[in-house]
Parts: sequence; structure tokens; C-alpha cells
Amino acid sequence: MTAQTLRGDVAVLVPAAGAGVRLGPGGPKALRELAGEPLLVHAVRRLSVAPSVGQIVVAAPAGDVEAVCGLLAPVAGVTVVAGGSSRQASVAAALAAADPGLGIVLVHDAARALAPPELVERVAAAVRSGLPAVIPVLAVVDTIKQVDDAGRVVGTVDRAVLRAVQTPQGFRRDVLTAAHAAAVDEHTDDAGLAEKLGVPVHTVEGDEAALKITRPLDLTIAAAILRS
Repeated sequence: MTAQTLRGDVAVLVPAAGAGVRLGPGGPKALRELAGEPLLVHAVRRLSVAPSVGQIVVAAPAGDVEAVCGLLAPVAGVTVVAGGSSRQASVAAALAAADPGLGIVLVHDAARALAPPELVERVAAAVRSGLPAVIPVLAVVDTIKQVDDAGRVVGTVDRAVLRAVQTPQGFRRDVLTAAHAAAVDEHTDDAGLAEKLGVPVHTVEGDEAALKITRPLDLTIAAAILRS
């Protein structure tokens, strides 16, 4: 296999140091296998064929940096750094290693291993058009209830104004850098950090293939997507 050459104007940061406890016993989540290959390999392969991508920086488990380098070498030219103790710390480590000449930065979870290149391009194009922060979203199809600490329903949330958020999330580099520098607590996504700064976050249409692989059932669903 020939490694993909990257020539675009976008750096993609891939935090991949998480343990993946909800996926069950085993190694780091990003290194769990889907159809015979680690999730991280699936993710990087799809990122590498997106024309906008000029660099991929993977934040790997601290003890697996060399192994991850070897794993990804046949796929694409990838920079691998040691991740931190949290997703946010891993993104910050990857950001520090990103090429300063690339002004658009995307953050993508390895757990969304099947996110298609078209989704990467959609997010990158929106940032390139001048938007400071962009997230891919899907409409919420389930009825959503608000409950109290006792599990009692206290209200029904209007799902028309709700969206499920995916990755990759895109940012102007200066926006993402400032958001991480100002962070004082942990957030589950980088758009949350940008919101804290008062940066307007815009949305583009997501993709159902970009599901987050979190539970064993998700691996089964992802395998079905691959087969189709």
C-alpha cells in the first residue's frame, strides 16, 4: 500500500488517546478493530483522501506513539504525538504540533471512523468562506424529555431546535488556539470552548455514516455500513 500524500490547506487533529471504557474491555478505543482494522486506520484513511487536508496530527496513547506511527505509515504521512489525560489535553497537544502555516484546523474523533471525505470538505469549505467555527450536525429524530434527579419527567424539549453534533469540527487556527488558551474547565467538544469565548459557531449538514462508535452495538452498526 502506498501512503497518501497530503497537499491541502487544512490541518486535522485526531485525539486518539481515550480508553473507551463504554466499548468494553480491551485496549485504547482508537485501536479497537472494525472489520479487521483499528478505528484509527479507518478514520485516517478517509481523512487522507479529502483534498483539503494538508496535515493529520494524531494524539496517541502516551505509551503507543511508536506503534501508532508504524500502524499509520502505510496509510498517510501522519504526525503522531503523545496525547494527554483528557480529550481536551490531547487536542491541545496535537494543535501544538500542527503546521503553523495551515490556517484552518479541524478536530476529528477517531471514534467517528467512517466520516466520509465529503463531510471533511463541507466543514473545511465553510471555514474557508470566512466562518470562525463550524460544526456538522444532524436533526434530532427522537422525542427528548427533561428529567429531574429522581428520574421524573419535568418537561418535553422541542426537538425542532435541537441538533446532534458530529466531527470533524472546523476552526480558524487563531480561534481554536485562543479557545484552548482560555479554557478553565473540561468540555466534551471544541465548539464548546469557542462558545465560551463568545465566538459564533455555525453549522453544516452532518452525515449519518459519521456515527460515534462508543458501545459494542455501534461496532455492529459500523460494520454494516462498511458492508453496504
